[in-house]
Amino acid sequence: MDFFRKNSGTGSKNQSSTPVRMKIILCVIFILFATLIGQLAYLQLDYGSRFKSEVQKSNSAVVSSQVPRGVMYDTKGRVLVGNKANNAITYTKSASTTSDQAYTVSNALSNYIKLSDEKPTEQQKADFYLANPQNSKPALAKLPKSIRDSQDQSLINEKLGEEVKKQGIKLTPKQKTAALIFNKISGAYTLSTIYLKNKNLTNTEIAQVGEHLSELPGVGIGTDWQRSYPNGSSIQSIIGSVSSEKSGLPSDNLQYYLTNGYSRNDRVGTSYLEQEYEPLLKGTKSTSKVTTKGNGDIQQTKTVYKGQAGASLILTLDAKYQKKVQADLKRVYSSALASGAAHYSNGAYAVAMNPKTGALLAIAGLNRDPKKNKVTENALGVINQSFVMGSAVKGATVGGGLINKAITPTNSTLPDTAIYLPGSPVKKSVYPIGTFSALDAETALEVSSNIYMMHLAMKWVHAKYVPKSYISMPRNSFDVLRRNFNMFGLGQKTGVDLPGEVAGIQGKSFNS
Repeated sequence: MDFFRKNSGTGSKNQSSTPVRMKIILCVIFILFATLIGQLAYLQLDYGSRFKSEVQKSNSAVVSSQVPRGVMYDTKGRVLVGNKANNAITYTKSASTTSDQAYTVSNALSNYIKLSDEKPTEQQKADFYLANPQNSKPALAKLPKSIRDSQDQSLINEKLGEEVKKQGIKLTPKQKTAALIFNKISGAYTLSTIYLKNKNLTNTEIAQVGEHLSELPGVGIGTDWQRSYPNGSSIQSIIGSVSSEKSGLPSDNLQYYLTNGYSRNDRVGTSYLEQEYEPLLKGTKSTSKVTTKGNGDIQQTKTVYKGQAGASLILTLDAKYQKKVQADLKRVYSSALASGAAHYSNGAYAVAMNPKTGALLAIAGLNRDPKKNKVTENALGVINQSFVMGSAVKGATVGGGLINKAITPTNSTLPDTAIYLPGSPVKKSVYPIGTFSALDAETALEVSSNIYMMHLAMKWVHAKYVPKSYISMPRNSFDVLRRNFNMFGLGQKTGVDLPGEVAGIQGKSFNS
C-alpha cells in the first residue's frame, strides 16, 4: 500500500509542475511578440517616411542629342549644302519598357502613320509575330522538348524564329509598319530618343499622332534634318555624304568614333568634305537631364544644354561659275562625241583655279561608258581618278629643259626628224614627216611637236640615239624626267583637303 501511495504522490507533483512551464513559455512568446510589435511600430513611426521616399526615389541620367550639321557656303556666300528641317515622330525608351509594351505601342502607332518606303526583313517579321503571346505559345509548343527545357533563351528564340519562318509570315500593310516600328523601339538604347518616321510625314499623320499621345507612352513629335543642295548637285560628290541614323557609325572606324564620344546611331560624314571636316561640322550635342521613377518610367526631361550647331565651312568654289563650267564641259564634250572625235573617250574633266592662290573655283567632270554611250556627271573623278597625260607634258618638258639648260631661250632649236626604233612604229608628230627640218621651243609648242619633245628629252639625259637602233641612256634617266614632271605637278598629289586623292599614273622604267 505504501508503494502505491508513493507513486500517487509523484504523479500529483508532475501534474502540478506542467502549468508552470506552460506559463513560462507563453510569457516568453508574449514578450517576443511584444518586442516585434514594438520594433515594427518604431520602424513605421520613425522611419516610415524615409522608407517610403526610398521606394519612390527617382533616378536621373544625362542624355545627349544630335544637332544640325554645319552649313557649307561657296566663296560668294551661297549655300552649297544646308539642312532641311523635317517633322518627325520620335520615341524615347524608358528603363521599364518591356517587349509587350513595345508591341502595344507599335500596333497602336501603326493606326496613324505608314512606313511605305521601308520593308521589314523576314527576321523583323518573325520578331514582331512572336511578340504576340497568342503566336509565340503555339510556336513554342511545336519545338522539341529538349529545346523548350533549355535554359538558353537565345537558342529558344532562334528556334522559334526558324519555326515561324518555315510556316511563312503574312502581314498586312499596317502590320508591316508595326513590325518596323517594333524593331526600331526594340533596338533603341535606354533613355535614348530615336526617329520612328522622319521622312514624308504628312500633316494628317502629325495631327493624328498628336491627338493620341496620351495613349502612346514614349512617343513624341519633334524635328529632324537632312542635307539639302539648293544650288544643284553637280559637286555633291565632292561635298560627300552623311550616314543615316539607321546605318550609324561606319564599322571600319567604329572604335575611333566611340572613343571620341559618339553614339552608335550618330550620323557622321562618310566621304570627302563631310568626312574631312567632321570634327567641325558635327557641332556640340545638346544634353538633357532625364529623371525616372523607381519603376523606371520617365518622370521629367529637362534641357541642360541646348547644344550648338556645327561650324560653317566656306569653300573657294563659286556655285554660279561651277554650273557654267559644268554646262560648257558638257556642251563641248557632246559636240566632240557627235563629230566622232571622242568615240573612244571615257569622259572629260575640267578644273578652274586661281593661278595666284591655287584656290579651286570649279570642278567639273563627265564619265562616259563607251559600250553604252552613257554620259553621267562625275566631278569627283577629278580627285579620285588618274589620267594618261596628253600634250600638257610638252610645256613641262620645255620648262624643264630650260631649267636644266638642255636648251636656252636663245638656243632652243632641235631637229624635227622622226625617230626610228627596231620593232616599234615610227615616232612622229601628227603632221606629215618632213614638214619641218628643225624647230625652236616656241614653234614646237605652237605646233605641238612630238618629235621635238623626244629629241629634247634625249639631249637632256644625254641619251645616245642611232636611227633604227636601240637608245642607250643613263640608268637614272627616268628618275630625272619624273622629278621634273613632279615639279610641275604631274604625277603628284595636289594636297587638296579631300581624302582619296589619287597621285597619278607612273609608267614602267626600262634601263639599258
